[in-house]
Amino acid sequence: MSKILIRGARILGGEPQDVLIDGETVAQVGTGIDAPDATVVEAAGQVLLPGLVDLHTHLREPGREDSETVLTGTKAAAAGGFTAVHAMANTFPVADTAGVVEQVWRLGKESGYCDVQPVGAVTVGLEGKQLAELGAMHDSAAGVKVFSDDGKCVDDAVIMRRALEYVKAFDGVVAQHAQEPRLTEGAQMNEGVVSAELGLGGWPAVAEESIIARDVLLAAHVGSRVHICHLSTAGSVEIVRWAKSKGWNVTAEVTPHHLLLTDELVRSYNPVYKVNPPLRTEADVMALREALADGTIDCVATDHAPHPHEDKDCEWAAAAMGMVGLETALSVVQQTMVETGLIDWAGVADRMSFRPAAIGRLEGHGRPVSAGEPANLTLVDPAYRGAVDPAGFASRSRNTPYEGRELPGRVTHTFLRGRATVVDGKLA
Repeated sequence: MSKILIRGARILGGEPQDVLIDGETVAQVGTGIDAPDATVVEAAGQVLLPGLVDLHTHLREPGREDSETVLTGTKAAAAGGFTAVHAMANTFPVADTAGVVEQVWRLGKESGYCDVQPVGAVTVGLEGKQLAELGAMHDSAAGVKVFSDDGKCVDDAVIMRRALEYVKAFDGVVAQHAQEPRLTEGAQMNEGVVSAELGLGGWPAVAEESIIARDVLLAAHVGSRVHICHLSTAGSVEIVRWAKSKGWNVTAEVTPHHLLLTDELVRSYNPVYKVNPPLRTEADVMALREALADGTIDCVATDHAPHPHEDKDCEWAAAAMGMVGLETALSVVQQTMVETGLIDWAGVADRMSFRPAAIGRLEGHGRPVSAGEPANLTLVDPAYRGAVDPAGFASRSRNTPYEGRELPGRVTHTFLRGRATVVDGKLA
């Protein structure tokens, strides 16, 4: 592999420095680095981050290749600055056996655009009745460490306790989709003023908060790790903050769309805004931003949920839930967190690389930009401004809530172990 010299980049937003990549690793960091045999990337004014890590991606393969494949999903990830993603288990067949998680892992290896770490199902078929082959998935070539029935909640307290006990043996983590199913039957959007005015079935905050409260108590009882997926309410923030104050092993994520969008958008009846958990209130959005800034919420995860056109181009009640998010995540975080002064670029690296990699126990990612470290890197131009055009997405699906919206920042280069996957904003 050839050498690459990134010249004048602001590492984590700091002073301009040069970074020399030699093969798969960062060889040198400093000023005035001379490497006549290297390919030069002029990066003046750009911010250099460790490669982003997503704890929550839906790649849809196997079974729903009409909406996404591992190849198209990892291309979208690379375009968004990600060098590793965790692929959720709600595929067809469900990733509840060693065979299926190994299939997804091998497809990720073949794609070459980013590392794919499969997430194993907690229960067989995501049905919530019987534990899946947690140990076999962990011992497989895929080395699964994160388990989730995402899309469905593990609502049976006994099953959840058993899962937490099981994964404790190998330092795994159960990532919970917190949604009490009885409280959300027929729910279409956040329960509140807007749902009442529109006459749409309400999705109460307590449906999320009650499960989180139960699960942090279970994790404390077992002494195991629990991770809360796509936390969305101010009340959920307070429960996680309390659990952390107790020293319990609880982590949580927030999506970019829950940091920016509110349930007021549902007034348009545009199904692009239909998502699980639903868009909440402005007060919830502000609480989530503050919690991400103070570390109560550990990381940003995209919950990238691609759907084919026909699953969204229909009436609200019939539409699928979910939004694509890999290619816009960093821009939304820049707008909501960096440009508001809540965190700096070092904070972005922490919330979008260091912490998600640590939660997923992912080796080689979420590492400092320094000599001897793997060259998993993302270069972003923070001065860029542009309207989101889904026609240019690498994802197979186009269900973005940001179409036509101006967002800041653009990923110009992504490097996976020293190999450029994105060059000048285009896939390599």
